[in-house]
Amino acid sequence: MAENKEKRENSRIISSDDPDALEKLRKKLEDLQAHQEYMKRANAYYKKHRTMRGFEDMPDNDAAKMDSYILSAYFDQKPYPSYILQNNNANMRRVKERIRELEKRGQSSFGEGWTFSGGTVVMNTEKNRIQVLFDEKPDEEIRKELKSNGFKWAPSISVWQRQLNENGVRALRRIARLQPAEQENENGNGY
Repeated sequence: MAENKEKRENSRIISSDDPDALEKLRKKLEDLQAHQEYMKRANAYYKKHRTMRGFEDMPDNDAAKMDSYILSAYFDQKPYPSYILQNNNANMRRVKERIRELEKRGQSSFGEGWTFSGGTVVMNTEKNRIQVLFDEKPDEEIRKELKSNGFKWAPSISVWQRQLNENGVRALRRIARLQPAEQENENGNGY
């Protein structure tokens, strides 16, 4: 039962704009690593003893159920088959990458945004969004370009936006007409 509660806790989505996201992700990684070690110890114990009886505070009735389950397995007869260990490793890598991304975001500010001919780009760290505000409705071509780069129209606040992360900033930099006004002047072509 406690293990199921732990699984539910670990399966909850941790939003990047949660102020405690880094702390929660580090806790999740710690739990995943502890579970990986537990699964390895269980597999090693079973390999040595050919039973789960006597394994780390496991009651005999639970050990008997586990032994029965292992013997009925079609292949990979051990408490935790290889694919479970591989999935857990993949989850650990994914969480580590999210931690690196959030740490990087905390260290390198995305800046305050900029103005471009016809509008403003805002790096809204509070809402975790890159927001593009136009002075007037943009033409169809620029709207298509925004959509193809992952931006969505938010009519409630009248902005085009997407999640504030490195990919979002790179996507925004690909849209030539939204580059900073200073850059437009340097290029001399308005783009």
